Amino acid sequence: MLMGAHVVGTVNVVSVLAMAPVIQEALDLSATEVGLLMTAYYSGQATWSLPAGAFVDRAGVGRILMMAMAGIAVGTSVVATAQGLPMLLLGMYLMGSGYSFTNPSTAKGVFDWFPQPRRATAMGAKQTGVPIGGVIAAGLGALAAVADWRLILIYVVAATLVFGLACMILRDGQSSAGALRRRPFAGLFELLRDGNYGRFAFSNLLYNFGQGNFFGFLTLFVRDALQGSQEFASLCLGVAQATSAGARFGWGVVSDLMFGGRRKRLVVGIGVASVVLLAGMGIAEAGWPAAVVMLFVAGLGITVASYAGLMQTLSVEAVEPHQTGSAVGYNGICTHMGAIVGPPIFGAIVDATGSYSGGWFVTAAMVGCGALLIGLGFREGGRRRPPSTG
Repeated sequence: MLMGAHVVGTVNVVSVLAMAPVIQEALDLSATEVGLLMTAYYSGQATWSLPAGAFVDRAGVGRILMMAMAGIAVGTSVVATAQGLPMLLLGMYLMGSGYSFTNPSTAKGVFDWFPQPRRATAMGAKQTGVPIGGVIAAGLGALAAVADWRLILIYVVAATLVFGLACMILRDGQSSAGALRRRPFAGLFELLRDGNYGRFAFSNLLYNFGQGNFFGFLTLFVRDALQGSQEFASLCLGVAQATSAGARFGWGVVSDLMFGGRRKRLVVGIGVASVVLLAGMGIAEAGWPAAVVMLFVAGLGITVASYAGLMQTLSVEAVEPHQTGSAVGYNGICTHMGAIVGPPIFGAIVDATGSYSGGWFVTAAMVGCGALLIGLGFREGGRRRPPSTG
């Protein structure tokens, strides 16, 4: 169910990204305006991430996920009926607002239901829902070449509402019951005074600057710069999501079994590899063999698209049990800020230079700064607890 929440939530937003070239043509949008769609989406997430974490700590996983699915469905409905940029931005904002409740809920579910030695594996498993949803959405993007993109989104809305009703079966763990006796934002106020956790959260902003730009502009980059077809662009997005599905689970297993539950070194290594591959995208040009393009796309799917499970595990393990939802929410607002500022900057560079190269190089630099910050500025397991036996 936790994985399914990410599948359904991701299908909504990535369907819009996969169909971006079609939507851009239908509504006459510039590259900067396409970038603003992701800004609106992540603005919704950033707005609600802090209260979402606190509410999950208090209300529990199942009820909050039901509310999340309802919010996502409303946002996608607005996008499906939009006739211009303002309505598109409103729909993306509402979609992001709904999804902002998903990560704190699912991360808290993993924390409550899995012991520490298996927690990163479980976190990676539920995070595979994101790329699985992306693969489905990539297929819908290819379908948009022959079908009405608005009708496709309406079907996505219906599936989202059905899943939201299914979330009623989820039951809460002991940490949610204990949180009912606390002030809703007590854990959050404690976290805001934690400098070590603040540095960790800011490094997530820089990493997600990279992920937001990669997913936000991949299909447009393949279409415009590499002169690929809509079908090939959607295939590239599907490959990125599919490789990410395996990597998110795989990184969790590697962290638990080979690194003894230490996540920091893996996160730094993923960041360094992402820098190299993003810089490689900056030198890509039309005429590159499709196989080479796919190698870069798959590499970025394994790296910049797949660090989230490890980051969320680091997040909940760095705080006390009653702060888990708040920690993911606090971390989330910084993470989403990266995707808020990244795509408009990338789009503005493209509009100003007529080339995607500068955007990819700037993106690589930001991710590199994030790897440096978490490597040198974050103390892993700042509030390490004894392993759970539940």
